[in-house]
Amino acid sequence: MKETRSAGGTHNAIAGETTIVGKVIASQDIRVDGELEGRLECQGRVIVGANGRIWGDVVAESADVAGRIVGNVAVSGMLVLKASARLDGDVAARRLAIEPQATLNGKCVMINESDV
Repeated sequence: MKETRSAGGTHNAIAGETTIVGKVIASQDIRVDGELEGRLECQGRVIVGANGRIWGDVVAESADVAGRIVGNVAVSGMLVLKASARLDGDVAARRLAIEPQATLNGKCVMINESDV
């Protein structure tokens, strides 16, 4: 995993051709272009690139998914499933956007301010 700085601040990245096994806890945004086998907890935004794969639960403030997640996803803000996304698991989110061609297999629960 590498940490980079951009105009928006610091974010973490799991690069392509990289596999991490275990629980990942990030206090800032994280981008996954490789594979994660385990739980991901992020206090910021999770971005799963088109080649990114997560085999475990994701808990974050928000998430943009273009790759694949096999596990449950809970976000306190917005979850965006891009056209190439495949999510096999249950979703809990305040807001949800699903592009045509994206796949969601699981239950979806919309949360509100009092649920957080």
